[in-house]
Amino acid sequence: MKHHDKKRHGDLVVGLDCSTTSTKAIAFDQKGRMAAYASEAIPLHSPQPNYYEQNPEDWWRSTRNALKKITSEVEPERIIALAISNQRETFVPLSQDGKSLRPAIIWLDERCKDEVEPFARRIGKDKIHRITGKPPDYAPVVYRLAWMKKNEPELLGKIGMICDVHTYLTWKLTGAFMTSWASADPLGLFDSKNKKWSRIILDALRLETKQLPETFAPGTVLGRVSELASKATGLSTDALVIAGGGDGQAAGLGSNALNPHRAYLNLGTAVVAGVYGKKYVTDKAFRTMCSCSNIGYYYECSLRAGTFTIDWLIGRVLNIAPSPSIYRRLEKEAEQIPVGSNGLLHLPYLCGAMNPYWDTNARGAFIGLSSSHTRGHIYRSILEGIAFEQLLAVSEVEQAVGIKVTELVAIGGGAASQLWCSILADVTGKNIFVPENTEASGLGAAITAAVGAGWYRTFKEAAKEMTGTGKEIKPDEQNHEKYLRLFANYIKIYPALNKIGTY
Repeated sequence: MKHHDKKRHGDLVVGLDCSTTSTKAIAFDQKGRMAAYASEAIPLHSPQPNYYEQNPEDWWRSTRNALKKITSEVEPERIIALAISNQRETFVPLSQDGKSLRPAIIWLDERCKDEVEPFARRIGKDKIHRITGKPPDYAPVVYRLAWMKKNEPELLGKIGMICDVHTYLTWKLTGAFMTSWASADPLGLFDSKNKKWSRIILDALRLETKQLPETFAPGTVLGRVSELASKATGLSTDALVIAGGGDGQAAGLGSNALNPHRAYLNLGTAVVAGVYGKKYVTDKAFRTMCSCSNIGYYYECSLRAGTFTIDWLIGRVLNIAPSPSIYRRLEKEAEQIPVGSNGLLHLPYLCGAMNPYWDTNARGAFIGLSSSHTRGHIYRSILEGIAFEQLLAVSEVEQAVGIKVTELVAIGGGAASQLWCSILADVTGKNIFVPENTEASGLGAAITAAVGAGWYRTFKEAAKEMTGTGKEIKPDEQNHEKYLRLFANYIKIYPALNKIGTY
């Protein structure tokens, strides 16, 4: 497959963002302006505690319906190409005849926790880190396959194709099993430096490369929309399907974070920060992910409990049904509370700790709680705790890689909070940019489509032309100094709790 160098007729590209909860189809023009938008929900099932699954047919149903809405708003012939941004670390095993052998296991699922240590030791913890760019952790699919090998060996033996979400949708759209480097590498089966499936890891699982899709650089033309998919979606059979990537890396591209000084910060269910670099580097301070820009990588920091913690506070602690009004009330209450939440510190490890500790058994904590604290204090301390964690994470990346990040592009649902963005600026001491279009993953996919379709020669050129500026929030120096003093205490919390055996 090759880049489509000749510019073709058509004035729109579609970024297809298939996330955990919904599929969004967004049509963009050559300047990154949104021409049409549609969203379709994806059901999530939890058959038992800490197990999370989806029906892969819901990925296709939601995609089909979202695209159908788009093609009813704009003429299908205007859409020159589409590319996929997908939820990562999620997979479904298909039989030889293309049927699901079991429900898809998604990234939230924790069933494989007990398989991480023994499987990583079998290959070598440092070795698997060097190959995949991922320290041992239950997120990558490799450990869920190890769980299948132990608990569902008959199903594992029947696998005809292991599909990430990108592969599955590409198959439905074109009839071929193909994926992007930037969608393959979060599986933990991919040699991220050499851009190929790891024979060493596959041998340990007794799997063959023929059971995995072909992989291509982001921006590669994978094919055209099939007649069957055209009837289902309304897309033209002339529309190109371009290799996209995982939603995290796509968000980086959609934020124009293509130099080491400008990082993206996705304030979603999980909070993910990504710093761009051209070299393949591994370190426990981050996960190394292939960039959607074809060249380079993202040194990525992830905190599983981002806005998840806020939803936990509202639903589980306050016992209030989530609604825009409760978020506004909590924001207003927190705005009245001074820097440091009157001595209340929050450690945001409700779902364990990833970088830099890689401790799946870590737990969250509130330190300094007193009878004078209100729900507003607790809410603000959560925002501050997550901000402290970003200062810790990005500082570790800066030290490991030898760069200095000066600005963070805030995206995701949390970016709508002026208070949180101001706290992030004050805590980190970095400028926070909030783009006009916070659909960064969908835009990132659209940028790969634009490059693949021949609109732009390079990803840098495409990202510059298709991403906007938005508003800038600068840190308050006095607040920053106060937060740095509090940060000195924050970084002592996890080691102290770990030392006394709280975990």
